Amino acid sequence: MNIFWRPITITRVLTLALMVLTLQACSVDLYTNLDEREANEMVATLLSKGIAANRVLQKDGKLTVTVDEDQFAQAVALLNTAGLPKERFATLGTVFKQEGLVASPVQERAQMIYALSEELSRTVSEIDGVLAARVHVVLPDNDPLQRNAIPASASVFIRHEADLDVNPLIPRIKTLVANSISGLSYEKVSVVPVASQRTSEPATGAELTSFLGMWMLPASVAKAKLIFGCLAGALLAAMVSLGYLAWQKQSRRRKVYPLQPYGPAK
Repeated sequence: MNIFWRPITITRVLTLALMVLTLQACSVDLYTNLDEREANEMVATLLSKGIAANRVLQKDGKLTVTVDEDQFAQAVALLNTAGLPKERFATLGTVFKQEGLVASPVQERAQMIYALSEELSRTVSEIDGVLAARVHVVLPDNDPLQRNAIPASASVFIRHEADLDVNPLIPRIKTLVANSISGLSYEKVSVVPVASQRTSEPATGAELTSFLGMWMLPASVAKAKLIFGCLAGALLAAMVSLGYLAWQKQSRRRKVYPLQPYGPAK
């Protein structure tokens, strides 16, 4: 019985190994070191456009988004259009992380201005329809005894979706920035909106294709056919092996127990 089942076991192992190698060869890493929210947004965006994407857990708990190798360029372009992954800004905690000995007043002031710019940039970028945002804050180091002090100012750059009506957002953005910085007036905040040149198509569900009664993305049909062909080949090889073993077993029986001719015994 061990000899009889050995071809089946070998066939199963080879089939599983072939499937794993096929899946790994067709998939490439798109972005790594992502948190769960970023990975979910990216996979959902790609799937909604008919691009097969998966999440892979890393050893450090972060996630990696993978796509088919032949759809890598299309996936990158689509995520850039959607503003994903979102730009990571420094926080007040990271900017003022104590390094070295005592910081100079000039260094502390530069850190404060940079931290304010990063925090405001992150806040503005969270607005729906805004793909990217940068806030540049200018806080002059005025002399308290000087009469003509230079007022503080700020400029906001935003890149938004082409179909977004940005005019109602500009006053709100200016109010947000002015109220976030001491000594900054509403009139000294300028907003520069730039529409994305990439056309943003409405997010519609991808059409599914039926293969052997299973519904899947069109990009996954070729992979499914390849796996099905490998499984069919392995099944055929197993059947041939079983038939060959059965024929060998029958041949051994004929040699050990030859057929006796019919007729009266002499």
